[in-house]
Amino acid sequence: MPDRRAFGQDSTHRPGGERMLLPTVREILRMDPMADALPEVLAGEGGLDVLVRWVHVAETADVARLVSGGELLLATGLAWPRDARGLRSLGRELAEAEIAGLVLELGDRTPVAPRPLVDEFRDAGLPFIVLHREARFVAITEAVHARIIDDQTVALRARDEIRELFTGLSLRGSPADFIVAQAARALGCPVVLEDTGHQVLVAENVGEGEAELDRWEQRSRAAHRGAGEPGWTMTPVEARGMRWGHLVALPGEPHPAGRSSVLEQAAVALALSRLADRDDDEWIRRSHDALLAALLGRRFSRDGGMAARFEAAGFPVAGRVLAGVAVRSRTGRVEPGGAARAVEAATAAGAQAIAAAHPSSPGLLVLVVSARAGRPAADAVAEALASGDAAVVGVGSDAHGIPGLLASVEEAVELSGRGAGGRGRHAVVQRAESRPLLRLVTAFGDDPRLQEYSERMLRPLIEYDLANDGDLVEVLRAYLSHPGNRTRAAAASHLSRSVFYQRIALIEDLLSLDLDDGETVGALHAAVLARRVRG
Repeated sequence: MPDRRAFGQDSTHRPGGERMLLPTVREILRMDPMADALPEVLAGEGGLDVLVRWVHVAETADVARLVSGGELLLATGLAWPRDARGLRSLGRELAEAEIAGLVLELGDRTPVAPRPLVDEFRDAGLPFIVLHREARFVAITEAVHARIIDDQTVALRARDEIRELFTGLSLRGSPADFIVAQAARALGCPVVLEDTGHQVLVAENVGEGEAELDRWEQRSRAAHRGAGEPGWTMTPVEARGMRWGHLVALPGEPHPAGRSSVLEQAAVALALSRLADRDDDEWIRRSHDALLAALLGRRFSRDGGMAARFEAAGFPVAGRVLAGVAVRSRTGRVEPGGAARAVEAATAAGAQAIAAAHPSSPGLLVLVVSARAGRPAADAVAEALASGDAAVVGVGSDAHGIPGLLASVEEAVELSGRGAGGRGRHAVVQRAESRPLLRLVTAFGDDPRLQEYSERMLRPLIEYDLANDGDLVEVLRAYLSHPGNRTRAAAASHLSRSVFYQRIALIEDLLSLDLDDGETVGALHAAVLARRVRG
């Protein structure tokens, strides 16, 4: 749920600041007009990467009152005090004025750098540089100012491009995940959209996500307090006094328009998208859809990365009992609010859950359930969901870790396809414990030997179906699901008994197998289950 923001609250929080498009003292020392004068750093080496806002020639002793901070001063020392006390006072005043550094050209009047002044700069950590050759101050200031002005022109052009990009996304009604993806592409770094509870809704450009999203809630809360996580840039997503979350850019290279400017434009587009959504839980629903689609589609290469994504979304994985639950609807589609009710049922059972419609089966609602050890909650969730528009509820085996969770979800999906539904308003609950062969098949997961076995056993039927737009694999599945009862198998295939018998005879002929043999039936059943679980 969004937070209502108090009037006057800061709109943007940027821990660690942001590097603007300005040259550093180090970069200026490398420019030809400066490098030709043989610069030497006598103090403040640690401050060479400070940004220089302007370059100014300053010879007077009271120059500190004429600057506003960030300037690199050029001097010959002609009007400086000659006594140690005056030089120390000058050094303290310049440090308090927060200049970027001081460059002294050595010459006849000032053959060496005044030691008291150098000591003051060293104590303050400010760069003190001497030039061993005569320098053209005009050439130095011209080169630096041209660089600053050129960079600012580039920045203005980049800001216009970013504004045009996100304005276009707003006008087209682009969804949140696409807006965040465009922000990540523009910045060339990971970008995360989190809700007000610091749960990740969208994460783009995070690679495997294991490092970027690990312990996200704790790290995000610390960053909002201004502690830790250097290089993060954060911008609130809000409109009309309502705050829905924050957009967070992780460390990356500077952007010509400014990292914060890019995020602010993206946040405006997200706020407009949020205002256009009638469903208050639209972002959460899309987030859960994407997570479960990635899990079921095996769109991850490391279990740790997938676990980090779930954890960042508020779904605990480590040290938890996990299970998959699948609910097949009587109406052939997941009813509006069905996912939210399923999550509420899990919460009431003392567990956490993520729910979404199956990406390839619109009438199937899939849940992943996480409970503390010793408090498995999948059965309680299933019983709570076995009413209303539910026809069949499949409950997968208890599991640990991402591979086990994936197998459990696949079991639940397969189980939800069995049976015609319960009587009255109560659904049939199918549990993996009653299907030992299914549990055996899913335990092998993506083992290539199992896939090869399934392909070898069923290849004649698959090729026949592809060539003739046939249904032999599904007819065989119905036959194996109702062993010894061909009448029920024919009904499950939506075929008359005579046509069903013809299909069975054709299957036996193509496979050169006897479907009345128990070992053959068991072998084919394992092959069919492996093919279905594999998707």
